[in-house]
Amino acid sequence: MNETKMRYFEKEDILHVTISDEPEANSVEINPNITVELNNVGELIGIEITNASSFIRDSIVESTQGKILNLATH
Repeated sequence: MNETKMRYFEKEDILHVTISDEPEANSVEINPNITVELNNVGELIGIEITNASSFIRDSIVESTQGKILNLATH
């Protein structure tokens, strides 16, 4: 069984998540910061996030703000 692994490359500010040790056959850019890696049958085996520190910070802030606003309206 494959174990999910995360590596952060500080100099490049890239976060790489490995879901499977299978060889990469293809990749798809989801947005300018996220590229997904696929095996030979199109299954997700990895995710690469560039500008990771800003991307993750912004995602957390947006999610938190949305939850706070949702709680404030109820």
